[in-house]
Amino acid sequence: MDTTLYQDIAASKLGGNFSNLELLITAFTHRSYLNEHKKSASEHNERLEFLGDAVLELVVTEYLYTHYSEPEGILTNWRSSLVRTESIGAAATRLGFEPLLRLSRGEKRGTERARAQILANCFEAVTGALYLERGYDACKDFITENILSTFDEILKTGSWMDPKSRLQEVTQSQVGVTPNYRVLTEDGPDHEKTFRVGVFLDDKKIGEGTGPSKQAAQVAAATTALKKYV
Repeated sequence: MDTTLYQDIAASKLGGNFSNLELLITAFTHRSYLNEHKKSASEHNERLEFLGDAVLELVVTEYLYTHYSEPEGILTNWRSSLVRTESIGAAATRLGFEPLLRLSRGEKRGTERARAQILANCFEAVTGALYLERGYDACKDFITENILSTFDEILKTGSWMDPKSRLQEVTQSQVGVTPNYRVLTEDGPDHEKTFRVGVFLDDKKIGEGTGPSKQAAQVAAATTALKKYV
């Protein structure tokens, strides 16, 4: 294993070399990797992910509490938009984490959605490793640069809202109509149904989506429809 790649990412993205490089390497080690490398790897990144998730939430919460006076509900939605899988997975991609992931051969061939989740978990694990290596202030700098720096764009686009609320706001302001949702199809047995839902403005369908519940399918449909309006 070429450990210089991990030291390089530490030096260029994490503020300097790690004295405990194994800690950083563990942050990039997925559970599946251990199944194929039992002799050379003994720990995966889930414990570090657990720690990093807490640090990430604290840094983001502190920032929002300090800089904004909105009520708790809005602050909670803003925080969710900053720490959700898509946000931190995108940050991990920008940082160049993906080539350093240690995955099983099966996980390397996984879906795009699965890879996004793995990258998000890796970002949290790296945050946990950084906390153990250098403490809270180093994590605060790292999160500020890579997560909080996106907040202005989140506010500008309104992406902090859930897709259904965002679509309703957009369509009411642009065309003066509230969207409505209709189940188009239901497939599968009762314990494993898949719903296909359409979202309509009056009788014009503007998007559709599928999911394991009506609510999930509605969110997917709203997400699709939003691409036409924002």
